[in-house]
Amino acid sequence: MAKKLKFFFQSQLEVFKGDSLGLIGAIIFVCFIMMAILAPLIAPYGPEEMIYQEGRLLRLQSPSWHHLFGTTQMGQDIFSQVVYGSRAAVLVGILSAGLVSIIGTAVGLVSGYYGGKTDAFFMRVVDLAYGIPFLPFIIILVALTGLTFWNVVIGIGLLLWRTPARVIRAQVLSLKSRPFVEASRVLGASNFRIILFQIAPNVLPLTFSYTALAMGWAILTEANLSFLGYGDPMMMSWGKILFRVYIIQAMTIAWWWVLAPGLAIILLVLSGFFIGRAYEKVTNPRLKEY
Repeated sequence: MAKKLKFFFQSQLEVFKGDSLGLIGAIIFVCFIMMAILAPLIAPYGPEEMIYQEGRLLRLQSPSWHHLFGTTQMGQDIFSQVVYGSRAAVLVGILSAGLVSIIGTAVGLVSGYYGGKTDAFFMRVVDLAYGIPFLPFIIILVALTGLTFWNVVIGIGLLLWRTPARVIRAQVLSLKSRPFVEASRVLGASNFRIILFQIAPNVLPLTFSYTALAMGWAILTEANLSFLGYGDPMMMSWGKILFRVYIIQAMTIAWWWVLAPGLAIILLVLSGFFIGRAYEKVTNPRLKEY
C-alpha cells in the first residue's frame, strides 16, 4: 500500500515537472492554502476590526507600509480582510471540487461501464442538470435553505458534476473493451473490482483535470453569491469585500479596495486553470506542442 501511494504521488509530481504553467498554478494554490491556514498569524488585524489613530478612525487610507492594501470606509485593514477571505475561497474551492469529482467520476464510471438502461438513465439526469441555470439555481437553493457556507458547497456540487460525468463516461466506453479489462473478466474479477482497479486509475487524470477546473468555477460562484448578498454572513470573503465597495460606490475614489480582492480572485482561479491544463496534457498529449 505504501509503495502504491509513493508511486501515486511521484506520478502527480511528474505531471507538473514538464509543465511550467501547471507548476506555477500549483505553487499559487499552495500559497493560498497556507494563507488560509495561517490567517490569524499573517493578518495584523481582525477582518472587522476598526483601526484608530490618535482617536481618529482611519477611513479610506491609501496603501502604505502600515496598511499594505489600504483601509475601508469603516477603517478596516483590507490586507487582513483579503487574508481572512482566502479561507472561504479555498474551502469552497476544495470542498466543492471534491464533491464534483466524486459525483462526476462515480456517475461516469457506472454509466459508461454498465451501459444500456443504466447509461440512458444517468445521461438523462445529466441532460436535466444541463437544463438548469447554474447561478439562479444556487441562489434559490441558498435562499430557501439558509445563507450558510455548506449550502453554497452543496449547491455548486449538485450541478457542476455534469460535465466530468459525461467526459469520463465517454472515456470508460473506450476503456471497457480494452484487452486488460477483458483479461480481468476471464480471470473472474467482479464488475466492482474491474471498475475500481482497472478502469478508475485510467480516468484519474481526467478527474483531476475537471476537479481543478471545478475549483475555479466554485471560487467564482462563491464570490458572485457573496457579492449579491447570498454568502455566509459569518465568514469574510472576497465577494463580500467587493459588495461593500459597490454599496458605497467607492470604486473610483478607493481603487485599492477593489484591486486587492479582485487580484486574489483572479490568481486563485488562474491557478485552478493552470493545474487543470497540466492534467489535460496527460490525457491529450497533442496539447504539449502548444
